[in-house]
Amino acid sequence: MILTPHNVNPTNFGKLFTRPLDGAVIGQALYLPDVTIPGKGIHNVVYTATMHNSVYAFDADSASGSNAQPLWHRSFLVNGAVPVPISLQGCQLTTRWTEVGIVSTPVIDPVAGTIFVVAKTYEHSDFVHRIHALDVKTGLERTNSPMVITASFQFAGVNNIFKDYMQVNRPALLLENGHLYIAFGSNGCRGSKEQGWVLSYEASTLQREGAFDDEPSGSAAAIWQRGGGLSSDSAGDIYGTTADGDFVPGFKFGQSVIKLSQTGNSLELQDWFTPSNELYLDNHDLDFAEPALVLPDQPGKHPHLMIAVGKEGTLYVLNRDNMGAFCGGCTIPDSQIVQELPGIAHETGALVYFDNTIYTSGAGSTIKAFELNLGLLTTTPVAHSKDTTQGHSPIISANGTTNAVLWQMTNSILLAFDAKSLTKIYGSLTAPNKRDVIPDSPHFANFVVVNGKLYVGTRNSLITYGLL
Repeated sequence: MILTPHNVNPTNFGKLFTRPLDGAVIGQALYLPDVTIPGKGIHNVVYTATMHNSVYAFDADSASGSNAQPLWHRSFLVNGAVPVPISLQGCQLTTRWTEVGIVSTPVIDPVAGTIFVVAKTYEHSDFVHRIHALDVKTGLERTNSPMVITASFQFAGVNNIFKDYMQVNRPALLLENGHLYIAFGSNGCRGSKEQGWVLSYEASTLQREGAFDDEPSGSAAAIWQRGGGLSSDSAGDIYGTTADGDFVPGFKFGQSVIKLSQTGNSLELQDWFTPSNELYLDNHDLDFAEPALVLPDQPGKHPHLMIAVGKEGTLYVLNRDNMGAFCGGCTIPDSQIVQELPGIAHETGALVYFDNTIYTSGAGSTIKAFELNLGLLTTTPVAHSKDTTQGHSPIISANGTTNAVLWQMTNSILLAFDAKSLTKIYGSLTAPNKRDVIPDSPHFANFVVVNGKLYVGTRNSLITYGLL
């Protein structure tokens, strides 16, 4: 591991270079090593997508000389298509976006050499979603690409149609067992036409192989997960979490955790969990705003565990083999599940797992670490930061179980902590001469650490940090 708690400090670590882009970056950048670019040699490549419906491939390590320009750049603004103006998409007071194009983190199939991207455009007075499958070496469209997204879901005699206007693909794309999974939710605020959808496509042909609507004949229950992707386990089952919306057991799944499985050409609901206080959560906008964290197999009574958390800050430890459904008459909150820890961190970002420890962060809260013991979390943190944070979901870089650094973005400030002690070791505002200042970053933007460098998207650029 190149980055360690010893060298991540304002003296040795900082901003290396900035790449200009044509729009805001919401999803994570992606990385592939040793890619042969025709006519340009072998490069470590970082890929990033913008809300202006562009995908860029850059040399990941240098921005000078022949690497000053993109290795390739692909725009989806053709035949009169434009990004969706925020005046038409709506909810600008919530998201502070100016346009909507590529929102989610793409996904790469490194064996096939394909990067999958979902773009939303406005063309001829209509809203359109398309899947693009691009060659990672050239940016050219693969066979059968692009594919217009359409879907319907039959339930109780009603055919629910996927409506592009309100839907936004915010969760990262998931590639699992040759299937591409895409989740959708609202445009940033609760409206009257959006529903939470999960769509499945055969990755090599882009043919749809299933659709699930979590709020049929209703609205809301978006799957947005603060940009984090759907989760999967070793059995190939898919897990997602839903925002506030109507809840009817086994029918409508507002503020719930759902488990789906691919059965031939259909996507079937297998199991689910909804907190007993779901009506309170719905009325107070305390939905599941984070992706589900699937844990490695654990010792103890329940080896197959996952953890979910919502805006209320309660941690729910769930048995993936029997998630608990709904216990409306429980006198002890959700006593049918493995464990419930309330009040941990309001508006927490995505949970992070490292070395048998779960990390949380929340609005006006310290970063906290909880250990796992026989499949149960310690009820009090084993470590916590002194600094309170608020903002993006943290990530951890490490060399196996050593030299772990926890990274956090809050209000366009990059912070780094020793992951064991949660002592702060770096802050982008403490570097000399404002060297490491990050321009205003978009709402819900994500970042990534890979191969000793950290990549941060802004409203019009991709910034690379690393050892100076």
